[in-house]
Amino acid sequence: MTARQIVLDTETTGLSAEDGHRVIEIGCVELIDRRPSGRTLHLYLNPERDIDEGALAVHGLSRERLRDEPVFAQVAERLVDFVAGAEVLIHNASFDIGFLDAELGRLGMRAFREWAASVVDTLALARQMHPGRRNSLDALCERYGVANSHRTLHGALLDAQLLADVYLAMTRGQDSLEIALTAPAAQSGGGDAMADDWPPKFLRVVAANVDEIAAHEEILAAIARESKKPALWSDSAQGAALTAGA
Repeated sequence: MTARQIVLDTETTGLSAEDGHRVIEIGCVELIDRRPSGRTLHLYLNPERDIDEGALAVHGLSRERLRDEPVFAQVAERLVDFVAGAEVLIHNASFDIGFLDAELGRLGMRAFREWAASVVDTLALARQMHPGRRNSLDALCERYGVANSHRTLHGALLDAQLLADVYLAMTRGQDSLEIALTAPAAQSGGGDAMADDWPPKFLRVVAANVDEIAAHEEILAAIARESKKPALWSDSAQGAALTAGA
């Protein structure tokens, strides 16, 4: 079954939806089976109110810049259609959902969580994985090697794209080290064919040539001279050879 996830971020006029602050930008990135599908949703909104100076310093979106953009009521259906039935990933979800619920509530529409299949707070997830450490988006980008030097200001789509990369890095575990050897056996209908036929026919084996073996032996000899004892690789290789010949 195809797994569909939406990574979502918003920018707002201020810090509190309860004080009447509004959503001014929405960015969504779609993941299908943990891979970016290329589909995004990016909306700028006219908030119909002033923007706090502190918020302006964060995202750089002025009321003048947003004056000709649509109001939330004009894009609400596009948003809920895009997230419908998906698992939605949000960093500090209570903040964004609080604003989106306020916007939807003004239109008499259902709360945001009722449109999505589920919501995952990636900030809570990061705190579980890295207790006592900084878990802002910037900190996680640094921790997981996600390039964010181009993020001079916050932007909903940019932050959603960065969060998608961080989430995939944060939750991949060891799957990137796995060697997928089961597909051809499954295709042939033999579930246990792997155990009976080793190495499998589809496995490509690249053997070292004579020059490469000689170069490797020179390196081992240099290690032995430096440490004044045989390299561990030499011991294990000799042991394997003796065992094979026994």
